[in-house]
Amino acid sequence: MLARIYSSAIVGIDAVLCEVEVDVARGGMEKTNIVGLPDTAVKESFDRVRSAITNCGYPFPLKASIISLAPANIKKEGPSFDLPIAVGMLLGQSVVDNDLVTDTVMLGELALDGRVRPVKGVLSSAIMARDSGFSTILVPADNAEEAAVVDDIKVIPITSLTQAVGFLNGQLPLEPTEMDIESLFAIASHYDLDFSDVKGQESVKRALTVAAAGNHNILMIGPPGTGKTMLTKRLPTIMPKLSLEESLETTRIHSALGLLKKDEPLLARRPVRSPHHSASGPALIGGGSVPKPGELSLAHNGLLFLDEFPEFKRSVLETIRQPLEDACVTISRAAGSLCFPANIMLVAAMNPCPCGYLTDPKRKCKCTPNQVERYLSRISGPLLDRIDIHVEVPAVRFQELASDRDGTGSQDMLEQVVRARHKQDLRFSNTDIRSNSQMNSRQVRAYCKLDDNGMNLIKQAVYELGLSARAHDKVLKIARTIADLDDSENIQAHHVSEAIQYRRLDRNL
Repeated sequence: MLARIYSSAIVGIDAVLCEVEVDVARGGMEKTNIVGLPDTAVKESFDRVRSAITNCGYPFPLKASIISLAPANIKKEGPSFDLPIAVGMLLGQSVVDNDLVTDTVMLGELALDGRVRPVKGVLSSAIMARDSGFSTILVPADNAEEAAVVDDIKVIPITSLTQAVGFLNGQLPLEPTEMDIESLFAIASHYDLDFSDVKGQESVKRALTVAAAGNHNILMIGPPGTGKTMLTKRLPTIMPKLSLEESLETTRIHSALGLLKKDEPLLARRPVRSPHHSASGPALIGGGSVPKPGELSLAHNGLLFLDEFPEFKRSVLETIRQPLEDACVTISRAAGSLCFPANIMLVAAMNPCPCGYLTDPKRKCKCTPNQVERYLSRISGPLLDRIDIHVEVPAVRFQELASDRDGTGSQDMLEQVVRARHKQDLRFSNTDIRSNSQMNSRQVRAYCKLDDNGMNLIKQAVYELGLSARAHDKVLKIARTIADLDDSENIQAHHVSEAIQYRRLDRNL
């Protein structure tokens, strides 16, 4: 008897509807075959399915069968097809009723005793099932909360094959899993870190406020121990809260790679990724024979922190140039191309020289001019051009370290950022743009108009600093963000002046 079950296959970070057809044979075939481009994990599923069915006390066909996974031109990966194959084998023997099966998508890995284990990509599968018109999705209990963040579909958690059969036959009523998304976001909005913990560095805090307000990439340069890493760790505390749409976009990337924590079914905070400087190109941007997302995509709608910036291989750093511009990573292989979202805010930190003490007033630098030049040249001009803000992080004075007075705190900085972002939301309400840093050249001309004083300032900066056309536009975008922080409709000369200060390192690097 032929049985048809619906499941999903993950391609990149997207789920594709997959039909699992099981022909419980009446004889004539030598062995059971699985067809439809299965990988090794899928091919091995038959042995797990047979043991699970037998150990749960259900009959198993004595003759060979054929299992087809359609569409046949898409690679099928992972053990998530175990449950639909097992249900298909039982449906083909009339053990399972067909009524609920036709309106249900199911996925899950089977243990040999019939327990159902969690799988990857459940969030994308739930979104696909809802958009395809299914009313129910059957998922492992450990994945149920992850799938339950999707509206308009019933998420049924199961712990065993026996439980799945009982539900599909209408003998075991199971309550759909529901999620309180508002409380999840409320809990995630509390941070243990605060910018008031950082002594001094008020000018750097101002630069970070500008960066967060406009989602501008930022590079911090300073001697060791000046607080670059400490400042970066506190940057998420002044970033705007994730919207539900942004959260779902980011969560499904982590879900596709199986990186979601059991107690965190939805990413309610902006992700922060900080790969080591020994990371390879594919680890950073994604890749592989079957393309998978990398660190840039895992930081989507969040922060990518690259500490010891020049220590990354130059060839690796060059791979992030295009994603920084386009907010996505395109990976091409012979079988086709996949595009992974990568709308990130890049935060980089570096020392001014190999020994680190070139700009330290208390310690003598031991590097020769040639060593400093070689060190700084590891960062190419085109890459530096794509980093909006360059800020020096000076050594902290003893008076500031010993002071009992708190500096600017996260709450004050966050309030400034939220007001500026609100102005940007109104400005770009009819577009896909979310922040000033994403403006194209036409929008820069429309929203970054300067008066005569501002025009003279930027003209002088272009000649003295040798700013490229891209850097010129970035100065205007930063000035627009500073004006938003200042609650000013027009960009004033002092806004342009401050924006130019953040490009001063173009001359040095």
